[in-house]
Amino acid sequence: MSRDGGGGERGPPRRRPQRTGACGMTGDGTRSVRAGLPEPVAFEPTLPGPVFAAHFHLPGEASGPYTYGRDTNPTWTHLERAIAELESPDESAEAIVFASGMAAISAVLLSQVRSGDTVVLPDDGYQALPLVREQLEAYGIEVRTAPTAADAQLAHVDGAKLLWIETPSNPGLDVCDVRRLARAAHDAGALVAVDNTLATPLGQRPLELGADFAVASGTKGLTGHGDLLLGYVVCRDPDLAARVRKWRKVVGAIPGPMEAWLAHRSLATLHLRADRQAANALALAEALTKRAEVTGLRYPGLPSDPSYRLASAQMRRFGCVVSFDLPDRAFAERFLEALSLVDDATSFGSVRSTAERRGRWGGDAVSEGFIRFSVGAEDAPDLIADVERALDEAGAAG
Repeated sequence: MSRDGGGGERGPPRRRPQRTGACGMTGDGTRSVRAGLPEPVAFEPTLPGPVFAAHFHLPGEASGPYTYGRDTNPTWTHLERAIAELESPDESAEAIVFASGMAAISAVLLSQVRSGDTVVLPDDGYQALPLVREQLEAYGIEVRTAPTAADAQLAHVDGAKLLWIETPSNPGLDVCDVRRLARAAHDAGALVAVDNTLATPLGQRPLELGADFAVASGTKGLTGHGDLLLGYVVCRDPDLAARVRKWRKVVGAIPGPMEAWLAHRSLATLHLRADRQAANALALAEALTKRAEVTGLRYPGLPSDPSYRLASAQMRRFGCVVSFDLPDRAFAERFLEALSLVDDATSFGSVRSTAERRGRWGGDAVSEGFIRFSVGAEDAPDLIADVERALDEAGAAG
């Protein structure tokens, strides 16, 4: 099979130019609904159904876009074009989809660094990052860590090969200055990857802020229904993309065609979900400011939040996650048990509200009463009433 200059397998056809309205621009809603759709063909569906194929007809030289199911798939192609258009609507970029967010994270790190290199990670990021650190160090890669807040990672970029940023951080919701960190990292010769899971492409565009990679778990807000696992990587440099794509082929971390199709279908409501969930999250955060039993409240869209000013400068929507502390573990567990409209579940970004006592997993530097609350698309008055009633019951039972 032909190879490109980056040493990876040639990808599917590059994304077609975005069709725009009469003014030459499209808004987030139009883009979400139209992203990645093929040109209309008479009597065929707007979004073709999933292609289930391990192999394709392959006469003669293996030079076509679709040859074997571990390399490329037409259903992936539509989704990848859509995600690229959302993460980088004004410039050409390439997306590569994966079986999960962790597969996408691993692909960036392990396709770009090697033994003897240095990677800078946040020490307050996603819970699985310590496992990533262990694996990197086992491969002879030096790992430096620092908190997200106050751009603390700046002090560690000299001599690094790659800087990994997570903003807002999960679960603490701290925010760092992506532009500032990206400039410093590039001046030091390092690549920059930003985990965009919590913000989604409608909340933040890391490539426009100077990052080399936008990486996310599509399991969460991007697809928003809590019914599939997916990850993706987006970058503009074709050589970097080729390395990531080759890594996917080598390890086989590919999404199923049904998952890819469901994800693309779900993008059509992304703007509706993002707007509703962000509005609900702000309303809930404002209500929680009035509760004496709630401390350590964080939401980047709340004007009183320590990250509000910086988040406002680089985010377009503030996401659906609110975090806060309750007095202790027992209080937190009573609160979760008393909720009627909120499921006690991990992950975030679903149209159905979920919450969990994050300390039950271990690994996060949080209190025993710390709650990560993913705000859904319910009616805000109903949701707030349910939360306030649960807080009242939890307090009375103590």
